[in-house]
Amino acid sequence: TASQELFSLCALAGVGKSSLVHLLCHNQVLGNPSWTVGCSVDVRIHDYKEGTPEEKTYYIELWDVGGSVGSATSVKSTRAVFYNLLNGIILVHDLTNKKSSQNLYRWSLEALNRDVAPTGVLVTNGDYDREQFGDNQIPLLVIGTKLDQIPETKRNEVLTRTAFLAEDFNAEEINLDCTNPRYLAAGSSNAVKLSRFFDKVIEKRYFLRDGNQVCHFS
Repeated sequence: TASQELFSLCALAGVGKSSLVHLLCHNQVLGNPSWTVGCSVDVRIHDYKEGTPEEKTYYIELWDVGGSVGSATSVKSTRAVFYNLLNGIILVHDLTNKKSSQNLYRWSLEALNRDVAPTGVLVTNGDYDREQFGDNQIPLLVIGTKLDQIPETKRNEVLTRTAFLAEDFNAEEINLDCTNPRYLAAGSSNAVKLSRFFDKVIEKRYFLRDGNQVCHFS
């Protein structure tokens, strides 16, 4: 099958996204993760519509952009360079840190070049105005990391609390431990969700737009 390049961008809060990107691209645990300074890039091979007559291989380039929600305007402007022509967004949050999930709303606004005070988003209690993203056509995926660090007795409580995120963003949800590849094992529900998401990104890029060959994904 002929390969085509798909350029993509992963740019969210520092909640284990470097470990996640490494797992997505290499199916291996990142042995010595560090803070991302600037932008790091990795590549994943994805078979679009795998197992069907339409199957085709794409190279998906993941851009892991460093930063924090409270950073200076100049830093935000630098990050904005990587947000052009988004075709998909992975919203990554730390399941052990409630604030990181609340900040996904602000990160999504920034990634969509709408870095303004999010009126209607009350991050203190999870209330969310879905109309702010009513016109968004970009595929979204919500991934919660550090599942292994939540005690079994607290897991249901935490996952119930974060379940609203996927609903608010009209996205599928994956929760995992980036130190254990089995969470993305072939045939697992997580792997199916991930594959379905990448299919949507590819369809938006190659079948729902013009012939320009550049695609970005956050």
